[in-house]
Amino acid sequence: MLELSINDSDRLVKVAHALSTQTRIGIIKLLLAKANLNILEIAEQLDIPVSTAANNVKVLEEAELIVTELQPATRGAMKVCSRNFDDVRMILNPKAYDQNTSKVEEIEMPIGHFINFDIVPTCGMANATGMVFQEDDPVNFYLPESRTAEIIWFRKGWIEYRFPRKLPAGAQIQILEFSLEICSEAPNFNNDWPSEITVWINDIEVGSWISPGDFGDYRGKLNPSWWYDNSTQHGLLKTWSTDLNRSMVDKEKCSDVTLRDLHLEEKPFITFRIGIKPDAKHQGGINLFGKGFGDYAQGIVMKLQYD
Repeated sequence: MLELSINDSDRLVKVAHALSTQTRIGIIKLLLAKANLNILEIAEQLDIPVSTAANNVKVLEEAELIVTELQPATRGAMKVCSRNFDDVRMILNPKAYDQNTSKVEEIEMPIGHFINFDIVPTCGMANATGMVFQEDDPVNFYLPESRTAEIIWFRKGWIEYRFPRKLPAGAQIQILEFSLEICSEAPNFNNDWPSEITVWINDIEVGSWISPGDFGDYRGKLNPSWWYDNSTQHGLLKTWSTDLNRSMVDKEKCSDVTLRDLHLEEKPFITFRIGIKPDAKHQGGINLFGKGFGDYAQGIVMKLQYD
């Protein structure tokens, strides 16, 4: 890729000039279709005089968009052309383009470090060595051992986490993002088991995503050896994000909730709740994966992009 900046105006003008005629664009197109062409071949295919082809090749060569090489011919030598770049990017506002103008604070929360919950069986959790406690009794979620969980599941309700809002003084948050591996919760597993999973941030509903199933089609890459084959194996890595204009799931808009609606500045922490709404059309439960289960070696990751 050739990357040009308005700060290097001489080169920007030279490349822009080289791309300013249909003839030279035609030469670039020919070299995209065939890696190497000589001047005669270019002239024939574009139906232009050889001298015109040669002059335009020289302009493209001076702009470094193509390279040429002299090769032996029947009489003397011929100039063979090939493209130098597959893409050209022109940056007219370097400050806006420079991603270093924004900083990112990232915090990963183990899935067992929840602060509150309201769930309905089926439910349970497991870690690297076995089941954390007997299944289907929500009161067990209060046990200290729950902090060791690497997979948590429940059919209805929600679970909530609290992340520190730790930023430099005066920092202005531009994007808030949460990513985690999740899927539905079916008996054993069922790849066709939709579940409408909703996220709330600071008690504000930011958006829902319909999980297509509870996946057991192959064994999760990180699952411990003791984990049962005929059960949930992995999820999908999903990302909820909120910026100054909207909220999204995997970059697709899911609501009009903005950062302003979340009142992030009012408390030193940010709450993240995930669950199934009582009126959800598809109440297919949740499996939440930590570092030791599924396909992605992470818990719940919060990213704060700020200026």
